[in-house]
Amino acid sequence: MHCDIYKFPKHDDMYVYIARPDYPNDTDEIKDWLGVLPKEFRASLGVSKFVMHLDLNATQALARVDKDEVIAKLNTQGYFVQMPPQDVMRKQAELRALEAQDSKYH
Repeated sequence: MHCDIYKFPKHDDMYVYIARPDYPNDTDEIKDWLGVLPKEFRASLGVSKFVMHLDLNATQALARVDKDEVIAKLNTQGYFVQMPPQDVMRKQAELRALEAQDSKYH
């Protein structure tokens, strides 16, 4: 299973994997690969940045997620969302709260 991985500046440490089951035979025309994402979810992500192309069959393991889970989601829905670890999410929420508080009182 081939996939492309994207990140989004608005969401630190979150990555979206997009299935490319016909790779390399799907490169003849320009395609909106992120079009498989639900519209509201995609709109909330903001601008995407391509990170890399990955052949999951040639990859032993992934750093933060289970490879088999990624492949299963790619096969069933065409994408997989890798969320940041809980400690990163908590720190981001705390920073946003502090920034909101600072802007309110300054």
